[in-house]
Amino acid sequence: MGLSTTEQFERPPVPASVGIHAPRHLKWLTPLFALALSACGDKPPQQPAAAPPTVTVAQPVKRIVTDWDEFTGRFEAIQEVQVRARVGGFVSSVEFRDGAIVRAGDLLYVIDARPFEAVAEQADGQLSDARAKAELARRELDRALTLNQTQAVSDSIVDQRRQTLQAARAAEMQAEGALKAAKLNIEFTHVMAPITGRVSRHLVTPGNLVQGSEGGATLLTSIVSLDPIYIYFDVDEATYLRNSRLWFEGKRPSSRDTPNPVQVTLTGETKPSHEGKMDFLDNRLDVSTGTLRSRAVIPNKDLSILPGQFGRVRIIGSAPYEALLLPDTAIATDQSRKIVFVVKDDNTVEAKPVTLGPLDEGLRVIREGIKPEDRVIIDGLQRARVGAKVTPHATDIKPAGDKT
Repeated sequence: MGLSTTEQFERPPVPASVGIHAPRHLKWLTPLFALALSACGDKPPQQPAAAPPTVTVAQPVKRIVTDWDEFTGRFEAIQEVQVRARVGGFVSSVEFRDGAIVRAGDLLYVIDARPFEAVAEQADGQLSDARAKAELARRELDRALTLNQTQAVSDSIVDQRRQTLQAARAAEMQAEGALKAAKLNIEFTHVMAPITGRVSRHLVTPGNLVQGSEGGATLLTSIVSLDPIYIYFDVDEATYLRNSRLWFEGKRPSSRDTPNPVQVTLTGETKPSHEGKMDFLDNRLDVSTGTLRSRAVIPNKDLSILPGQFGRVRIIGSAPYEALLLPDTAIATDQSRKIVFVVKDDNTVEAKPVTLGPLDEGLRVIREGIKPEDRVIIDGLQRARVGAKVTPHATDIKPAGDKT
């Protein structure tokens, strides 16, 4: 509804500044609005392209290596003796410390020797009597021979006295044997160590009665030799056949005829700590396991290895040959394949399947799949993508444990 003319003239006039100038307290917003309007028309700056990731590359190590076969073995003493009483009697003393190293001839036990000394004295008296009788028989025979020359004594008397002398000499020999046996029994009352090695604990204490060899000898202790020491292990049939084939081809000496070198790693060790030589191969395979019992001799100068311990045995499994080697960190797994990443001349990544061999001084033998001039990524595999570019940083491969 429109206003009347009177109402229009009665409304107060609107100041000219309204709608033309903003209030003073809003004047500072004007530049910000202008800046915002100008920015709306600009495009955002483009980000620079990311540089290719950096990886460490190295060429494979080339050197002469020898394959090794590894088996689990158990150490056994070369010599083991159960020390038993050879004569019966009461134990007087124990002369060794349990678990000590003893030398051949060391005194271990002393058994009461007085009964055997008495027997020896009796045997000595019997020997003296036999010797006197033999001497008398000899003189009587000499007289009979003299008289027989003049026919004063018949030939039958001479024969009788000759037989008497032979019996007397036989009795003398018996008495000598009885005396030797008595002296041996006295000697056996001092029980000596028959071999050098580590002795077990004493099984009989002083004051106990032990039985000799006549009535089931009492076990007193045991001794095992320690240096050198055997290690027995079982070789599977496939390995035995492969090594036999290499021997026929002249590529590997047989352990039956040649003391091939072996290396032993003890429990808890990461690399071999003892070296030895092959000593024995059995003459047949075990029909229940299909394995061949084998044995090596290991020096044990520090006596640290005890019979009954386990060890990992490595024996040579090939003739020396030239091989390419890489660290295990350079090898990746693609489903069922083993692969390595190689940087080509244009710095793009290529995956190559490889065939692995054994470890040699901490590096893995690569039987097939790479060339000596290949640049293999050994660090930064997680940043490499097949077909993508990388920034390679060249280095040399060092054996495991080499900090130089």
